[in-house]
Amino acid sequence: MMVAIGSHFVGQAHPVYVIGEIGLNHNGDVDIAKRLIDVAADAGAQAVKFQKRTPEISTPDHMKNTLRETPWGTMTYLEYRYRVEFDREQYIEIGDYATVNGLDWFASPWDEPSVAFLEDLNVVAHKVASASLTDSSMLRALADTGKPVILSTGMSTIEQIDTAVELFDADNLVILHATSTYPLPPEEANLRMIDTLSQRYTGVPVGYSGHERGLQVSLAAVALGAVVVERHITLDRTMWGSDHAASLEPGGFEHLVRDIRIISEALGDGVKRVFPGELAPMAKLRRVVA
Repeated sequence: MMVAIGSHFVGQAHPVYVIGEIGLNHNGDVDIAKRLIDVAADAGAQAVKFQKRTPEISTPDHMKNTLRETPWGTMTYLEYRYRVEFDREQYIEIGDYATVNGLDWFASPWDEPSVAFLEDLNVVAHKVASASLTDSSMLRALADTGKPVILSTGMSTIEQIDTAVELFDADNLVILHATSTYPLPPEEANLRMIDTLSQRYTGVPVGYSGHERGLQVSLAAVALGAVVVERHITLDRTMWGSDHAASLEPGGFEHLVRDIRIISEALGDGVKRVFPGELAPMAKLRRVVA
């Protein structure tokens, strides 16, 4: 089973689809967003992802007036959400920049108007953030677009995942195992869920969205069968913002993509054969030839 996203195919017979999650790590700055797109392209990823909100809808009521210290001064959480949102012209600019650099681009909408916003920009796919998995109304709006949907499953029960999956066409769905702890400690990664999800939702490609420090957990996910890997990227993990600490800097992301490609090649096809490199040692070392 495979799902077409932009010019790529996602599935076991295809290269691992690597997404550089920019999210809000651009801090509302188009130039930073473009530099992060460069990071993803230079590393050899296939896509970058952003987050799109309509702040007055997607911000929980109890958080709207909470004060937050920001680089732009003290402001309410709602004001902060508006401060880091890109408008239509800015999304066109960064979307075109991603396309020119050979990357698919899409976003996680956090409310129904944001679905319409992204559809107007003709994104190639939609991503469901783990926090939105139980938002059935928005999930139906995404299903109605007919676009491929990548569904993250952090902070969710298996019953909640079942309910969400039923809303989508299985032929156009990708599921990502995730644990929504930032940063993610290894003991909460639970990577065997990759196989659990693959067995439960037969034919649906399954990948991994990671929030851990370092590379080991994401690489293990590929060895366990993940066909998508999504990781947050940042220019500097010490930058201001909630996701930077759980993100990979440019060198780390480059190493991740490199190692994913090596592991994918090393996994092979599971068919036992004598490889050309074994012929000389066999002739030298094997005393009995059957």
